[in-house]
Amino acid sequence: RRKKLVVSFKLSYYNEYKSYLRFTMATLMERTENSKAVARPGFGQAGKDINLTTNFFRLKYNSRVTVYHYDIEIEPECPKYLRRKLIHEFSQKNKANLFKNGLPVYDGNKNIYSSIKLPVGNEPSSIEVVLPEGSDNRERKFVIKIKYAATIDLSCLDQVLNGKGYGDVPQEAIVAIDVVIRHFPSLRYVVAGRSIYPPGQGGQHSLGSVLELWKGAYTSARAAQGSLMLNIDESHTAFYHAQPVMDFMAKTLKWREMRSDVSLRDSDKVMMKKHLKMLKVTVRHQNQRRVYRVLDLTDKPASKLSFDVDGRQMSVTQYFQKQYGYQLRYPNLPCLWMSPKEKRTYIPMEVCDIVEGQRCVRKLTSDEVRTMIRATAKKPHLRKQGIDEQFKFLNLDQDPYLKQFNINVERQQVSVRGKVLPAPSVGYAQQQSVQAQNGVWDSRGKRFFNPAPIKNWAVLMFPPQNVCRSNDVKAFCDALIKFGSQSGMQISQPSFVKYLREHEIENVCREILQKSNGQVDLVYCILPRDSGRVYPMIKKVFENQNAVATQCMEMRNLKPVKPQTIGNILQKINTKVGGTNNIAVDITSIPLFKQPVIVFGADNAPPAQGEGNKPAVAALVASMDKFACKYATNISVQDTDGRRMHSPIIEALQEMVKQMLIQFYQRVKTKPQRIIFYRDGVSEGQHYHVMLHEVAAIQKACASLEKDYCPPITIITAQELLTCDWSSDVCSSDLSSTSYV
Repeated sequence: RRKKLVVSFKLSYYNEYKSYLRFTMATLMERTENSKAVARPGFGQAGKDINLTTNFFRLKYNSRVTVYHYDIEIEPECPKYLRRKLIHEFSQKNKANLFKNGLPVYDGNKNIYSSIKLPVGNEPSSIEVVLPEGSDNRERKFVIKIKYAATIDLSCLDQVLNGKGYGDVPQEAIVAIDVVIRHFPSLRYVVAGRSIYPPGQGGQHSLGSVLELWKGAYTSARAAQGSLMLNIDESHTAFYHAQPVMDFMAKTLKWREMRSDVSLRDSDKVMMKKHLKMLKVTVRHQNQRRVYRVLDLTDKPASKLSFDVDGRQMSVTQYFQKQYGYQLRYPNLPCLWMSPKEKRTYIPMEVCDIVEGQRCVRKLTSDEVRTMIRATAKKPHLRKQGIDEQFKFLNLDQDPYLKQFNINVERQQVSVRGKVLPAPSVGYAQQQSVQAQNGVWDSRGKRFFNPAPIKNWAVLMFPPQNVCRSNDVKAFCDALIKFGSQSGMQISQPSFVKYLREHEIENVCREILQKSNGQVDLVYCILPRDSGRVYPMIKKVFENQNAVATQCMEMRNLKPVKPQTIGNILQKINTKVGGTNNIAVDITSIPLFKQPVIVFGADNAPPAQGEGNKPAVAALVASMDKFACKYATNISVQDTDGRRMHSPIIEALQEMVKQMLIQFYQRVKTKPQRIIFYRDGVSEGQHYHVMLHEVAAIQKACASLEKDYCPPITIITAQELLTCDWSSDVCSSDLSSTSYV
C-alpha cells in the first residue's frame, strides 16, 4: 500500500510537472513568436558598386583555446590609477606558483582572464601584495582575493560566427578578447575608457588655457559575418595641462593679476571645487615627489586654518614657516584637502602642481568643443593614414599577451563592397522638385511645401544696445520677412522688441504672453558670442515651461545680412511653427507608404560625462503625416538613482507610444497600418534585452487602444558607430565627400 501511495504521488507530481513545463514552453514560444526576427529578404540592387576600405582588421584566434575568468577583490580599496600597477605586481610575484608561468590579463576593474587554469576554486583565496608607490618608496600593502568565475569556450564563438551555432554572439568571449588586446598597451600608456593615449603630448594641441587635446587609439573587438574583427580608430580627448595650481586657478577665473592678499569669493570657490576635485597633484615643498588626490577645498584660508601640533594650535601658514622654512605668498587662499579625507591633509595651493595625463571629465565649453572639432576633422584619406599610424603605435605584433592567448591581428585594413546610391528628389509647393547634387540642393525660387504663417512674434536682444544696434535688428527682420514671403511664409512685423539680460528672461516671457493673450507664434533671440548660460535658460523658460517656439541666433550673424543664412534660418522657423519645408518625392511610390505608416524615433540618453546624478532623458518622436515630415515629441525623465550603469530601456514607452498613436489618429483620421521604430542608444549585447521589453510595450500600447489592433512592427537599431570609417582609393566623378554610400 505504501508503494502504491509513493507511485501515485510520483505520477501526480510528474503530471503536474508536465503541465507546468507545457505552460512554460508555450509562454516562451508565444513571446518568441511575438518578437521573432524576420529573415533578411535580400540585398539592395540600386546604385553603383564601389570598393571601400574600412578601419577593421581581421582578428584570428584559436577556437580550441579555453579562457578562464576569475573575480578579484582588493582590500583596502585601491585607487583606480594604481590598480593595473598593483595587479601587474601581483601577477609577477605569483607567476610561478599561482599563474603557472602564464600571462594573465586584467580589465582594470574586478576581472582577470587566463589561458591556463589556476589552482583557485569558488571560494576566494587571499594573497598579500606589497606595492611601492612613486619614487618615495612608500610601501602600501593590499590583500587580493581571487576566485573562479567562469570558463569561456571560444569554440562556441566560432560556431556562431560561422552560422553553425544557436543564439546570440557570446558577449563574454568578445569581452575577454577585448581585455587581452588592451592589456599590454594599458600597462605602458594612459587609459581613458576604451582608448589608449601615449603620454608626453603636452602643448601639442591646446583647447584653451587649461586643457589640451591628446591623440590616441580606440580598439574594440567586434563580431562579423564568418570572422572576428578588430576596430581601430583615432581617438581624441581633452586632458589637463601639467601646470601649477595657481596658474590653473588664474586662467580658470580669468584673473589678470594676482596680489598677495587675493582671496576667493563663494562663487569662485564653487567653480574651483568643480574643476579641482579628484585631480592628482604633486607638491614642491618636500624633497620627495609625493602624489596626492584633491578631494575638496577648505572653508577657511591657510592663515586661519589651524590644527594641533604638540599640544598647541598652529595655522597652516605658521606650520609651513616652521617646518619647511616656506613663507606663504597667498595666505588668504584656501588649502587643498587631500585624500583620504579622514587624515585631514591640508596643503596650500601655491606649492601644488597638476600631474600630466589626467583626462578632463567635466562637460566642455562651447569654445572648447568648437576647437576640438576643428582639430580632429580630417578627410577620409588622412584619417586612413592616422588609423595605420595607430595600428603601428599599438605594436600588436610584439604583444606577449596576444601570443599567450593565440590571437593574431592582420596588418591590412579590410576591404568591402559598397554602393553609391542615387540622390533623392526633393519636392516643394506647386509640384516643383529639385534633384540633390553632391549632397546639397538649390531651394532658391522654391516655395515651402507647406508654409506656416507667423502673425505674432517677438524679438529679444541679449547683447548690449551699443553692440547690437536697433537699426541692424530692424534690417534683419525686414530681410526675414522679405525672404519668407519668397518662400511662401506670411510673416508680420514683430509685435514685441526688447533688450534684456539673463536674469530678466522669466519676467519678459510673462510680459510677452500677457500682451499676446498667450497667442505667440515665435520668440526670436539674438545672443552674444558666449551664450553657454543664456541658451539653456531660454529653452527652459519659453519651450519647456510655456510651450513657446524659439529661434536663437548668435550676434555675428546679424550683419551683414546674407541670403543663405536667412534661408537656413527660415527652414528652421517654418518647421518649428508647424510648416513643412519639403518632402521626398519618391516616398509615395514606395509600397510601404501606400498605406498609413507611423515612423517612431526613440532614444534614452544617460547624463553626460561630468554631470553627476542627473536623471536620464528618454525621448520619443513620431511622424504625424503621410509624408513622414511632421513630427510630435514626447519626453520622459528617468531617475538613475545614482547608478553608474545606465539602463537602456525606456520605462514609460507604453504610455508614450499610446499618446503618439492617438495624436496620429486625430491628425490623419486613420490608424497606422504599420509601425517603423528607429531606436538609438542601445549598445552591443543589450539589443535582445531591449527588444523583448520594448516590442512588448509597443504591442500593449496598440492593444490598449483596440483589442485586436496589432500592426506589423519594424525595429531598426540606429547605432552612431563613430569609430567606423570608410575610404576609397578610386577617383571617380560619381564619388565625392557628400555621396550617399
